Amino acid sequence: MDGFYGATGLEPPDVRRRQVDLALFSDPPAGYALLAWDASQLVGIASYSFLWPAVGLTRSLYLKELYVAEQRWRSRIGTDLMRALFKVAAKYECSRVEWTTDTDNAGAQRFYRDLGTTQIPKLFYRADRSAIESGLA
Repeated sequence: MDGFYGATGLEPPDVRRRQVDLALFSDPPAGYALLAWDASQLVGIASYSFLWPAVGLTRSLYLKELYVAEQRWRSRIGTDLMRALFKVAAKYECSRVEWTTDTDNAGAQRFYRDLGTTQIPKLFYRADRSAIESGLA
């Protein structure tokens, strides 16, 4: 997944494992993940968090990353992960499932459109670590 997004200079595997453990297995967890396996090979992931408040003071489920290994594109893994994600949202009575995709990721946009979902025109903002540490000064 990092390679797909152009990340370089990755942390050593033990540091990355600690980061995943902290995010998913702390109390409270920072997020959750659904994993797609083919035998012992991880071929897809959907990572998500719950957001509150949503419409009517309910919660929404925010899909942070949907990733399927490139050699498994068009094999229904992405669709299966989205179906599983919608089941999680239903179980927790979420009023919405929301996500973003990069404006230049035509393949993802086509995938989501083919699922029958609606694109909502919104702008997405981000503060990086330096802004967080400076307190937006």
